Amino acid sequence: MNYVILLCAYLAYSTFGVDYSTLFATSQISCLVGGGRTFAIPRGYCSYGGLDSNIKQNLKNAWNGGMTNVDLYMFPCVPCNNPKEQVRALVEGVKGEKYGMIWIDIEILNWNADHNVNRNFILQLIEELKAENVNIGIYTNNHNWVNIVGSDWSALNEFPLWYAHYDDNPSFSDFTSFGGWTKPSIKQYKGTTSMCSGGVDLNFY
Repeated sequence: MNYVILLCAYLAYSTFGVDYSTLFATSQISCLVGGGRTFAIPRGYCSYGGLDSNIKQNLKNAWNGGMTNVDLYMFPCVPCNNPKEQVRALVEGVKGEKYGMIWIDIEILNWNADHNVNRNFILQLIEELKAENVNIGIYTNNHNWVNIVGSDWSALNEFPLWYAHYDDNPSFSDFTSFGGWTKPSIKQYKGTTSMCSGGVDLNFY
């Protein structure tokens, strides 16, 4: 069996999806689904410290447009210094809507120079999400992780990992263990891409 056949067989068993930070209409979602994207992860909370005003509609539209799995992600506001309040605002803001998981976005933006301060902030997010009884995932990559919390911290490896590596390759073959994770759950393999009249990042699992 040659490489092309092997690659086609591998892709046939992969699931493709998108994440996005703007409003996507049901018709746009249907277009994405028609193009083979079956899971969506819209932004639920913004890095400036507030609920994304589109999140409830985005969740509704994602399901109504035919997505089979819909999560959301939280980009916390570190300078706001109120992690538990941010979680409560997000969970209350999407109350009554259907979603699978809240992914915490841990990437370089306004984090403290002290790794221990950052670790404590993240742990407070986790503690409150657990108290709210929601499913938790972590979005990051090795570069962001090491710079924000250090290379020796593995306190979150019980949660699924969604990692970013823009190599335009829907495969986990590039993954190298970090933060205690030995295997990922989702890969964001391409950044902002125009699709169905909107901007999305491309993901697979």
